[in-house]
Amino acid sequence: MSTISRFASDHVPFEGNLLLRSLREDDRALIVPHLEVRTCERGEVLFAAGEEVSSISFPCDQAVVTLIVAMRDGRSAETATIGREGAVGGVVSAGCLPASTSAVIQIPGRVLRIDAVKLQEAKRRSPAVANLFTRYADCLLAQVLQSVACNALHPIEGRCLRWLLTLQDRIGTPVLPVTHELLAAMLGVQRTYLTRILRSLQQQGLIEVGRGRITILNRPAVAEVACECHGVVVRHYEDVLGAVYGSSGRLIAVGPPNEATASAGL
Repeated sequence: MSTISRFASDHVPFEGNLLLRSLREDDRALIVPHLEVRTCERGEVLFAAGEEVSSISFPCDQAVVTLIVAMRDGRSAETATIGREGAVGGVVSAGCLPASTSAVIQIPGRVLRIDAVKLQEAKRRSPAVANLFTRYADCLLAQVLQSVACNALHPIEGRCLRWLLTLQDRIGTPVLPVTHELLAAMLGVQRTYLTRILRSLQQQGLIEVGRGRITILNRPAVAEVACECHGVVVRHYEDVLGAVYGSSGRLIAVGPPNEATASAGL
């Protein structure tokens, strides 16, 4: 169950989200006063498929949200993983439209939320805000489309490593708080099958499987074995959103490409 906090407009902790942090002060002032801070737990549903989405949520720090498509037989698959680099909800529209996927908290933490009408007003008043969210929406769509192609064309080993690298990019640590059940649900496979795959990857020295966690032991080697999809999405985020990745692979800045590089000190 999430808890909701309210801050004075000049004390909202927006720095935990890279999209908000990339905005100039005058543009940020159009958004920050309308933000609500929530502390969300693992498994919490921000919105479900078919529900009207009237707000936008910005994961902060290590919080991670996944967009999931569920089938009538109970199976599900991940279509996008969003952390502090992005947002979920009515990013492009004016909001109050039915969701095509469910947004579920996978890594708990703080989430900032704004009414879609307020964000739409900010985009109307500032071309820079509108441009940022248009570019981010393009990157999110690219991630979804690449995930669709990956799920259809690539073997489970490559898909598994692609998802683990994507998660590491967003939380910045090789120790990933991932259970077999969660990873199986993200990949749309049975847990017993996934367990065999993880055992094989561990025997290759790529990962270490522990209770409630998976550790990436050698990121360069994992990137070599993972399917091409992770690299394709990373390059698209760099080209379109100006994403900057640290040495550990963690996303550390977004914004116009030249400004993102300068703000990260690179």
